[in-house]
Amino acid sequence: MTTNLTPDLAWRRMREGNERFVAGEARHPNQDASRRSSLVENQHPFAVIFGCSDSRLAAEIIFDLGLGDAFVVRTAGQVIDDAVLGSLEYSIGVLGVPLIVILGHDSCGAVSATKDAVDTGEMPAGFIRDLVERITPSVLTSIRNGNHEVNDMVVEHVKQTSSRLVDSSRVISDAIDGGTAAVIGLSYSLADGRANVVSGIGDF
Repeated sequence: MTTNLTPDLAWRRMREGNERFVAGEARHPNQDASRRSSLVENQHPFAVIFGCSDSRLAAEIIFDLGLGDAFVVRTAGQVIDDAVLGSLEYSIGVLGVPLIVILGHDSCGAVSATKDAVDTGEMPAGFIRDLVERITPSVLTSIRNGNHEVNDMVVEHVKQTSSRLVDSSRVISDAIDGGTAAVIGLSYSLADGRANVVSGIGDF
């Protein structure tokens, strides 16, 4: 069994939850003991959120969701790797989730570190370097387009992440082509809590 929501209805539910959060009117749905008990044997999330790991970007909270509502994958700077692709394909191919949300945010530390590396030519040490290398194409594209602010680079990175996801995964691209899934790119404002649409692939 999978959710019966279309990509459009799933996005509407996400958007309405974010509007409640912004307005300070969150309902905190599906967070009680009965909901917990109902999910022991299976799950039917209506969205998968692939977002940055930043502590201020708590996925279920900013969309006013509860247990079993969203399948969440997070990495610093929402950087894609094979484990991320496998997780997202699981959400689409096995769980039948109709909507993938790519969630970036302003003042992103991973994007800022990448901008610094591009500006100075000095790469960070350790595995942070891997993150920076994966974000660098987005930063360079933003600069080439005349956008030199970190928040502009965040938007570009969300767009490129969405495109790369679809280009990399046959499971996801087939679901989009079949109309059973869509990908929406959002940039979250830390100040007001609003998730703004910056890109979209598929019907929603």
